[in-house]
Amino acid sequence: MNTIDRRAFLQRLGGGLAAASFAPLPLLAETRQERKLGWAIVGLGGYATRQIMPQFKNCRFSKITALVSGSPDKARTLAQEYGVPQRSIYDYRNFDSIRDNPEVDIVYVVLPNGLHAEYTIRAARAGKHVMCEKPMANTVRECEQMIAACRQAGKKLMIGYRSRFEPHNVEAIRVARAQELGPSRVIVADHGFNIGNPNQWRLKRELSGGGSLMDIGVYSVQAARYLTGEEPTAVNAVESTDRSDPRFREVEDIINFQLRFPSGVVANCVSSYSSPHNRYRLVGTRGWLELEPATGYSGQSMRVRVGNTTENRIPPEPTRNQFVGQLDHLSECVLRDREPLVPGEEGLRDLRVMTAIYEAARTGRTIPLA
Repeated sequence: MNTIDRRAFLQRLGGGLAAASFAPLPLLAETRQERKLGWAIVGLGGYATRQIMPQFKNCRFSKITALVSGSPDKARTLAQEYGVPQRSIYDYRNFDSIRDNPEVDIVYVVLPNGLHAEYTIRAARAGKHVMCEKPMANTVRECEQMIAACRQAGKKLMIGYRSRFEPHNVEAIRVARAQELGPSRVIVADHGFNIGNPNQWRLKRELSGGGSLMDIGVYSVQAARYLTGEEPTAVNAVESTDRSDPRFREVEDIINFQLRFPSGVVANCVSSYSSPHNRYRLVGTRGWLELEPATGYSGQSMRVRVGNTTENRIPPEPTRNQFVGQLDHLSECVLRDREPLVPGEEGLRDLRVMTAIYEAARTGRTIPLA
């Protein structure tokens, strides 16, 4: 998943299509169906192979039973490592035949953003539940099509918002919603990194849907929304991009944006592809909490200040792995027939907000959100 050439290859092979609660479910204490549900991993790039797949060994209700890749050699090597039989290795041409594999219950779409809609819809039509990486898709319309396809098939759709299962973030949401710091007033959320190779898919608009906002800025959008438990009513934004930089010929670098919420909370946010940030701070009338790093793969740290006292806050279950929590949550939802914490509608809401941010940056106007 590191080069645009590989993604173009995927597109050629894949074919086209026409156009509440903030805490994870507790683990199943008792179930008559203790079997692990089978997952097919679609896309074997670095995020899938280095972050997601190694965590299946720690899952209680999830296991890898199929792989989908345009690279036969890589797929065979990983299949041997994870005990996946040859018959359960697919490419992008024969992907639809996964419907005939009873060992696959859930398909995890870990492809570039521009391919999310196609493979989510195809997975649903193949009779499989779907986990789709964030951002959910490139457009609001695609998100709506994905939701409709899964609903029509009677299958679950969950978006890969792993931070909702990370203990420090779960604790921050609890503190904010319980108003332990008084009513929330201000949120500051900064996310960014210095992106490298200008030829990677993230910097190609057709595959990414946009630049830093779509990739890393979604964490700032999510943080503002899950800390407040509200939907923003208006958006302002300013973009700063050096178009002479070969990385930014098609997509944006920095967007500073502001979200206003019904309760009066204002979120001041940053999304960047040229500077490193990973933090958020929530300020209430009696104090503040801060996570830095906030939404990384590991290493989260949380400070809370109330009055004149600042403490390092250790959340319940501090070592619970966010990837394991995310994977097993969807499996549990399938086993229990429950709605996921972060269903397709959650991804759709973020796309609507990000679309408004782009419009605000382009026009210089405040964009209202219904």
